[in-house]
Amino acid sequence: MRTPGPAKHRPPLPVRDGLNPTRLVLPHDPEVVTRFPFALDYLLDRFRDDEARLLEKLGLGEIVTGRGEPLTPTTPYEPRGFLYLYRDPPAHEERIPFEPEVLHHDENLLVVDKPHFLATMPRGRWVRETALVRLRIALDLPELSPAHRLDRGTAGVLVLTVRPEVRGAYQEAFARREVRKVYEAVAPLTPSDGAPPDAARVADGEPVTLRSRIVKRRGVTRAEEVPGEPNAESLVTRTAADEARGLGLYRLEPHTGKTHQLRLHMASLGLPILHDPFWPDLRDADPDDFDRPLQLLSRSLELTDPLSGRLRRFESRRILSEWGPPESRQVQESVR
Repeated sequence: MRTPGPAKHRPPLPVRDGLNPTRLVLPHDPEVVTRFPFALDYLLDRFRDDEARLLEKLGLGEIVTGRGEPLTPTTPYEPRGFLYLYRDPPAHEERIPFEPEVLHHDENLLVVDKPHFLATMPRGRWVRETALVRLRIALDLPELSPAHRLDRGTAGVLVLTVRPEVRGAYQEAFARREVRKVYEAVAPLTPSDGAPPDAARVADGEPVTLRSRIVKRRGVTRAEEVPGEPNAESLVTRTAADEARGLGLYRLEPHTGKTHQLRLHMASLGLPILHDPFWPDLRDADPDDFDRPLQLLSRSLELTDPLSGRLRRFESRRILSEWGPPESRQVQESVR
């Protein structure tokens, strides 16, 4: 049994309205250090369009140093030092009309069934409309933190830690690939023309392991497969067939966790996941259209608890809308 280690450095400002303070690192570039004797001068220069708001935050004592001291106009510039402040969320965020459902809650873990369209944590245009912020506020758990992530378009089992003291142990279990994750996806039954030989094996119901090198470049929407040593591995198995609609239900088991891994591996087989806005062709996804969710679900997650040593398993109660409820799935499986 493992005991929790010491908590990592905590921000000197608390979580507010479900949001962490932002941490800025002061550059140590000699040119920057020479230009700005005071930290505030650097801050106002970097965020020139927000000068009035920053001065307002300064007056309220809402900008602090890494030591927790309120920033003043004469606080010296400290290379590699930290500044913490609350950034203002977007003035308006579209309401995502779906809620995460609690599957399990104890002193260390919160496990939820995340819906499609709800991001795991704040990023880009989504800040308040995220699973993390909603759950922090609804359950009064300000220290809640994801142990892993699910794409905004992916639904299903999401694990979060309740206390900072245990966060590292669970995050390390995910990083060391000690967590078994099983996904379900709905995709075409027949691979597209030009698909690789592995696609025919998958279409015949044979489990196939895909390995490739996946990279995600900053500023590029989609991840991509490139030549080189494989860094991504997925096991793909078709588990059921709907001949009438030309669709299959697929069991996907990722052994690594690269961005867009399952979506890219399915697309590489000529079997792109239904309603994927990235593959086979990149298209604009209408955030107001909730009728076509990506048909990808984190069905179950299993791990040996790093603190108790017990085997734990969590399973989603959601269904993929293009496949139907469990009873229809059983009929289709029995026909196969």
